Amino acid sequence: MLFSDEQFAMTSEILKSISHPIRLKILCFLIDGEKTVSEIEKEFGSSISNISQHLTILRKMDIIQRRKEANFMYYSIKDQKILALLDTMKHLFCSEK
Repeated sequence: MLFSDEQFAMTSEILKSISHPIRLKILCFLIDGEKTVSEIEKEFGSSISNISQHLTILRKMDIIQRRKEANFMYYSIKDQKILALLDTMKHLFCSEK
């Protein structure tokens, strides 16, 4: 079964958007549930500005979602297919040998 050109293009864009090491780390961090920008910043030791840029890319690809509560912005994985992909990658590449 072959993909359509549109499916190839969309899959390629999704893979490009998650292939950056920081974005991949953010997604892995979000597997356990939603986090604030400051929690993500603390986890990776990067600036809020840098983290926000990566979060924006993931949001534009509709991979993550955000919600605002008081002065806090919470991020979580929106696309369940991304969770399945991350789980598969974790199993294939991060399991103990």
